[in-house]
Amino acid sequence: MVTTPSRSLPRFGRRPSSSERTASGTQSARISLGQVFTAESSNYFLLLGTTLFLVLLGLVMVLSSSSIDSFTERQGFFGVFWKQGLFALIGIPLMLVVSRLPIRFFKRWAWLAIFVAVGVQLLVFTPLGDEVGGNLNWIAIGSYTFQPSELVKLALVIWMGAILAKKEALLGKLGHVAIPILPVAGGAILLVLLGGDLGTVMIMAGLVFGALFFAGIKLRMLVLPVIAGALIAIVVAFSSESRTTRIMSFFNGSGSDYQGTDWQAQHGEWALAGGGIFGVGLGNSKAKWSWLPAADNDYIFAIIGEELGLVGAIVVLLLFIALAIAFIRIIRSSNDMFSKVVTGAVMVWLIGQAFVNIAVVLGVLPVLGVPLPLISSGGSALLTTLAAIGIVLSIARENALTSASESTRRR
Repeated sequence: MVTTPSRSLPRFGRRPSSSERTASGTQSARISLGQVFTAESSNYFLLLGTTLFLVLLGLVMVLSSSSIDSFTERQGFFGVFWKQGLFALIGIPLMLVVSRLPIRFFKRWAWLAIFVAVGVQLLVFTPLGDEVGGNLNWIAIGSYTFQPSELVKLALVIWMGAILAKKEALLGKLGHVAIPILPVAGGAILLVLLGGDLGTVMIMAGLVFGALFFAGIKLRMLVLPVIAGALIAIVVAFSSESRTTRIMSFFNGSGSDYQGTDWQAQHGEWALAGGGIFGVGLGNSKAKWSWLPAADNDYIFAIIGEELGLVGAIVVLLLFIALAIAFIRIIRSSNDMFSKVVTGAVMVWLIGQAFVNIAVVLGVLPVLGVPLPLISSGGSALLTTLAAIGIVLSIARENALTSASESTRRR
């Protein structure tokens, strides 16, 4: 008996029709687009939006605060601004590119990053080293300068995250916490300290302790290192005549050495006071007319207070609070050690540095050479800060993708 073969072939042997192929392609495209938009979570946009706003505000204030000094140094009114704008044009795309890299990329290259950063930091002790304000913490190549300690901060963030994630099960033992963190992180900080930049050293130390804290290290294991670090900082602070004079002047009260060490702090306070509630208007600062040293860098917050008033100063504070909230939300949404440590370390770095800078301008702390993140002029600081935020944005994306995948599996 001859049977007529069925027209319906097995599914694996049948070629899909054009309508089925179209439907399948549409579904795949829909899934891909859904994943892309899911990755950009509210945490991602909060961090990205706040960062971009701070950078734009910084460019405006750098233009205003640097115009006079830039002109007197024969760079034109826009000399410093063009440089800062160029670094912003490089740094923002860099941040977005870094935000698309997977977390495993940073883990893979963590050791290389710290070795390269330390190697670059060693160059300050060669003929390429450039001393600025008594601190040997710059590399000068022709007319271009670079601050390698900013690169060390970024490398420490990645390296601390990778090491603590790898040792997650052993972090209850002091020996595994100390090695290799003490020799590597401590050695990197020591190199910067040898250059005399105590302000940067304080931020780096805070970054390392922040990473340990968010890794869940017991506080009793951190007490002795914190005390030892504080004692070292005090000794180093009084080892320099310039720093000793600034510290003693701070404790003696404002105006005790008006023509000397108090000049910058005094004029910074006058600039803030002159701004009142609503400020004297953008571009109308009097302090920037060569009365306030580092008006576009360490003391840019004083110019903000003078030109934009108390309202402008509060807006800046609120922006950094929003930045901190974004970091905290990303930490809470993270399930792996690397993400928590890196995000926590970057938060301590940026928010801690902003706190120190503003506290110095307000006269709460002695004068330290610490810029205001994302706002002060300085190309190397802006690039590394944006790269660090790019890493946290990458973490926020992967957290959102993980949450979306888990939700899909539950369905």
